[in-house]
Amino acid sequence: MSEEAAPPAAAPAVDPAAAPVETYVCPVSAEVLPPDKRKHVDPKAPVPLRMMAAKAIAPMSPPDMITALFMLAYDPDEKVRDTAVATAAALADRVLAPALREERVKPEVLGWFLDLHWQNDAYAEMLVLNGGCPDDAVARVAAQCNVRTAEIIGANQLRLLRHDDIVRQLAKNPSAEGALIDGVCDFAVRSGLQLTDVPRMKEARVRLYGPQAAETPPDPGPTADEVLEEFKVGEESAAPMEEGKRLTLSQKIMKMNISEKIKLATKGNKEARSILIRDSNKLVSVAVIRSPRITDGEVLLQANNKTANDEVLRIICGDREWVKMYPVKLALVKNPKVPQAIAMRFLSTLRESDVKNFARDRNVPNVIQMMARKMISKKDEPKKDGH
Repeated sequence: MSEEAAPPAAAPAVDPAAAPVETYVCPVSAEVLPPDKRKHVDPKAPVPLRMMAAKAIAPMSPPDMITALFMLAYDPDEKVRDTAVATAAALADRVLAPALREERVKPEVLGWFLDLHWQNDAYAEMLVLNGGCPDDAVARVAAQCNVRTAEIIGANQLRLLRHDDIVRQLAKNPSAEGALIDGVCDFAVRSGLQLTDVPRMKEARVRLYGPQAAETPPDPGPTADEVLEEFKVGEESAAPMEEGKRLTLSQKIMKMNISEKIKLATKGNKEARSILIRDSNKLVSVAVIRSPRITDGEVLLQANNKTANDEVLRIICGDREWVKMYPVKLALVKNPKVPQAIAMRFLSTLRESDVKNFARDRNVPNVIQMMARKMISKKDEPKKDGH
């Protein structure tokens, strides 16, 4: 795709520009934009100022630009709304491509752009692969996307188990090959997903468990909703559990299938997440660290955890916002499970006092200790020469 090429515009599945005036309430706050950019989306600002952003001529980073366009699609002025939607559908690749890969863009924004650009293979792939893109938006395109996009959707096991409707819609896709849908359904059934309304899932149950499972699926065990109701682990503000009740919760969670554990990891509170993060199944622990409700304190705890799942640590290391937190970066350098190349890269950004501590600390990996000593020695060299 050429740098300036604009993707073919597709009719959005959700078009705020077509909504009644009384519904023009943007679900995203202007506070997500830098303070000096908010004037371009403020309904009280002069129309020409808002129109600059609607035409994508206001100076903004690509992620801020697509966020502003989404917000202006809810503008009270019809011309601003129409212009913002038209601009969003025809943005240059140099703006759109980096923005669609950015996980820190609000999910509502990414979902709207998937509705707009799902027919463009490259952009659909970027958005489906973007962990910040909402599952319901992926489900909306799963039934009608091309084979390549369907394959990418089908390969994202966490999404499949976290949001039932993705499997349901993917099974309807006439472009998806039989082997792809069979593979997705087999995986979903093994993971405990039921979906008795999906014929392809029924076929998968028969393949895996025999004819008797066609109409009567295997017992799924406790569901996420049942656990949330019984133990009240949906509210983050809930008081810590007594040890006995927490043990009962742990036992109940052990009986859950993978699909329900993943849903609980997404909906549950810190109490539930602290149990699920230790689950032996990688998908469950990844669902916890990717939960929109995860706290910085929980991330730091896992960065320090020498028995943490490798994939959980990889996700933490790859998140720019988390590694901006100094204690997290410090913990990752000290954690022997973090790949050495990544740990050494973080080490080079630490305060001199912490590097000196690592040079003396026998509890850190040998490679990190040696690297820290070299850094200190190199820093002291000019002093030895008298310069």
